[in-house]
Amino acid sequence: MAPSQIDKFIGLNVRAARLARGMSQTALGNRIGVTFQQVQKYERGVNRISAATLYAIAGVFDQSLDSFFAGARKPTAGRRTP
Repeated sequence: MAPSQIDKFIGLNVRAARLARGMSQTALGNRIGVTFQQVQKYERGVNRISAATLYAIAGVFDQSLDSFFAGARKPTAGRRTP
């Protein structure tokens, strides 16, 4: 199944959080146990971020999980996009 708009939205929020802290993709990848290429894929929404990985990212940035969904529309029945 292809990543949805919410996957891309969360990826953009991860990127924004990383850049706000002046952290490289390599540094984030090292902190969460993935390569910088994987971080790139997460940020572009090419690969989905698992709940466990998003939890780890939130810990690195000392943010709530909700912050990565901030601004997303609530899901409606039968729809997967924000």
